[in-house]
Amino acid sequence: MDRMMNIALPKGRLGEKVYQRLKAAGYPCPSIEEENRRLIFENPEAGVRYFWVKPSDVAIYVERGAADVGVAGKDILLEYSPDVYELADLGLGKCRMCVAARREFRDRPDRVLRVATKFPQIAARYYGSLSRDIDIIKLNGSIEIAPILGLSDVIVDIVETGKTLLENGLEPRETIVPISARLIANKVSYKFKHQQIAELCGRVEA
Repeated sequence: MDRMMNIALPKGRLGEKVYQRLKAAGYPCPSIEEENRRLIFENPEAGVRYFWVKPSDVAIYVERGAADVGVAGKDILLEYSPDVYELADLGLGKCRMCVAARREFRDRPDRVLRVATKFPQIAARYYGSLSRDIDIIKLNGSIEIAPILGLSDVIVDIVETGKTLLENGLEPRETIVPISARLIANKVSYKFKHQQIAELCGRVEA
């Protein structure tokens, strides 16, 4: 069995912060800090192999066993419900999943609410818990313009500072759930590399 620990990191700022946390915890990999376009890096002395993947794909690599552990946003875990273990909240990439609308919008419960979002499962569960009839409009980007152009009444999206909303004449109405980066593990790896994974989790949390 491969004794190296395969770790999927999300590309971008969050992944870089996560790598610094792992490096400080005793899992450095000098080649990852060099200027290059490689995607896979390993340090046999530290027993780790890192690879960069699209943030929304981290959970797939972990669930399917290509990675033993990885770091994914709580939004991804809630939206796609991957079959993985969630080990720790790293407290990085903090934001929140919100409902936002135009300032003048007033909800009328007798009407079907049109909701534009990249997160249809999260939106459906939230409004289902309120027994509210909704029409979900799945979009892949620029969600904020949907209410402005009359495509939707509200949006469900990730809000960090709220600045983009304000600049587009929207305001957050309700917070659905706080979001942050989570350390996740493949279930089979967790069984066979339990000691390594538990040690990594403990060091990263410390």
